[in-house]
Amino acid sequence: MDAFAIAATALLLGFVPLGWVVLRGRPLDGVAALELGGAVATLVLLCLAEGFHRSSYFDVPVVCVVLTWIGAIVFARFFAKRLQ
Repeated sequence: MDAFAIAATALLLGFVPLGWVVLRGRPLDGVAALELGGAVATLVLLCLAEGFHRSSYFDVPVVCVVLTWIGAIVFARFFAKRLQ
């Protein structure tokens, strides 16, 4: 295993506290955890792409960033009344 695979594995552990916040926190905290989870997922995918030495795998994190941002906006839009 190289350093990027180890970093991706360590970053995956970052989803545990985010899941706890989503399950136990307020809805507004869940939106923040959703955004942070998207950032962590993007970093994991970037580390895996570099770890596998595949330049074509770098397209997936770029799409992940865009979809995470759009997903958080859609979530906030549809649940705006519940978030207050």
